[in-house]
Amino acid sequence: MSKQYKPVPREWQLVMDEDSISRAISRISFEIVEKDRDLKNLAIVGIRTGGEYIGKRLAEEIQRIEKIEVAYGVIDITLYRDDLSSAQSQPTLRGTDLPFRIAGSRIVLVDDVLFTGRTIRSALDAIIDFGRPRRVELAALVDRGYRELPIQADYVGRVVPCQRAQMVRVRLGEMGYRDGVYLIDR
Repeated sequence: MSKQYKPVPREWQLVMDEDSISRAISRISFEIVEKDRDLKNLAIVGIRTGGEYIGKRLAEEIQRIEKIEVAYGVIDITLYRDDLSSAQSQPTLRGTDLPFRIAGSRIVLVDDVLFTGRTIRSALDAIIDFGRPRRVELAALVDRGYRELPIQADYVGRVVPCQRAQMVRVRLGEMGYRDGVYLIDR
């Protein structure tokens, strides 16, 4: 019996399919390992929610490649957002779970789509509240450009050229969808 996935709207343009996402995660995992072979203090931290799933996949792939346990956690940046005061509704907190020591760790922060850089800035603020890491690196499944802050990813699955007004959405099996990255006209 095949798994039933939620549908995405027909007008969404597929730019990465399941295989592309899987290859990107594998490649990023190898790049993380090759950048610094000292993996004992490596921790993968996914930004809720899309980065959480990509981060979990990266941690699992590095564990598979290196046959070691990789620390993994998630961070909720809701209260660190710089647009919180302009939000229409009450924010929903989903919680942070960092079951390892931040101080002295090599943190690979993971997000699904890198856009303005504001989410990453918020995540950095949140991480620093838990301790001072030795180093923080950034991995993103998709870099769509249009940065507002001087933030660049160390590891990128794919650069997706698009117009500023377009949206990039990541849909994953963990969300009930078939894995895909989509370009959407607003």
